[in-house]
Amino acid sequence: MDRRDFLKHFCWVISSGGVLGGVSADAWARMLNKTYDTTKHYYGMGIDIDKCIGCGRCMEACKTENDVPAVPYYFRTWVERYVIKTDRTVSVNTINMESDEPGDVLVEKDVLRSFFVPKLCNQCDHPPCVQVCPVGATFKTDDGVILVDSKRCIGCRYCIQACPYGARYLHPETRVADKCTFCYHRLVKGLLPVCVEVCPKQARVFGDMKSIASPLGRFTRMNKIHVLKPSLNTDPKVYYANLDGEVN
Repeated sequence: MDRRDFLKHFCWVISSGGVLGGVSADAWARMLNKTYDTTKHYYGMGIDIDKCIGCGRCMEACKTENDVPAVPYYFRTWVERYVIKTDRTVSVNTINMESDEPGDVLVEKDVLRSFFVPKLCNQCDHPPCVQVCPVGATFKTDDGVILVDSKRCIGCRYCIQACPYGARYLHPETRVADKCTFCYHRLVKGLLPVCVEVCPKQARVFGDMKSIASPLGRFTRMNKIHVLKPSLNTDPKVYYANLDGEVN
């Protein structure tokens, strides 16, 4: 089942009572794959900062896979370049794959460190976006993925404002909230999120948190792990290795 079939089935389930009308997330997922059981999985992603080269393939693949609007400021995932200079000033810019303009030229003697940080929805265990939605359009599945019911969303932007990671946007055509779903239509078929699949340096690691032998389990065991904005107690499920303290 491809992305369009996924959305078609999603709309059918919602119109029939849907996730929020009494059908469990597990039953809904079985509409996409009859053998899939959401209770047996709990997904997360790891990102190794030292491996990311800022090539932007994850961004391009995500836009193609999920029909994200081509305009640069619409996104499900993006990559920021951090430049820490010797005078301790920090500049942060999102790489723009559509721009023909050259990026800033880095003068080596002035740069203490430069690195790339991929960002996306953190699929929080305690998601503020779910809490503030007045119509229940944003919900959490049994396998830990935050999704948006486009049929219920009224475009109020409360979830966009509540997300501390800036990971949501209002779709310019549908006028409903949109975000990363870990490519949920692929997960139920046993496939990886497309951003993980296309990364040439394997900077992104995806896995089932219920399995200590999964790639993510090994990643978290072998690295010192950080999450973004830990003081907010959202319990993100995107884990970073080699994250600099300047990143927020």
